[in-house]
Amino acid sequence: MNYWLMKSEPEAFSIDDLARAPQKTTCWDGVRNYQARNMLRDQMKKGDLAFFYHSNCEVPGIAGIVEIVREGYPDHTAFDPEDHHFDAKSDPENPRWFMVDVKLKKKFSRVVSLRELKSCADKSLSGFQLLAKGNRLSVMPVTALQWKFIESLSQGK
Repeated sequence: MNYWLMKSEPEAFSIDDLARAPQKTTCWDGVRNYQARNMLRDQMKKGDLAFFYHSNCEVPGIAGIVEIVREGYPDHTAFDPEDHHFDAKSDPENPRWFMVDVKLKKKFSRVVSLRELKSCADKSLSGFQLLAKGNRLSVMPVTALQWKFIESLSQGK
């Protein structure tokens, strides 16, 4: 099993929006970065787990856990001129952008804030990609050790 972190701005789509979705499941669409796209398309597998991270908000941080329930497939929003994720250069015959489906597994009782994560950067979260200077990727891998440590933070341990 692989572990991931997936960012979303809560004003656009929050963990609470996912909790209200039918069967607490939805597609993770709109990723428009090639490196993140490659992870969605080639590396994420059904059963993998991901932290749901709220970005660009008052308290950025990890709000819960989702499970990948459908592996990468073409992101249909790229083909819809009415959608704000539309990409005129994307072709349904040779899709440029991909997405996965996620299902809410757990909403944390509190957000594990970016500030709290940064305070652990030189300890248990050494090398955590989220904390790398200038990192703006919306999808990134998480090691098993980092995953275990962050889960323990969510439980107040």
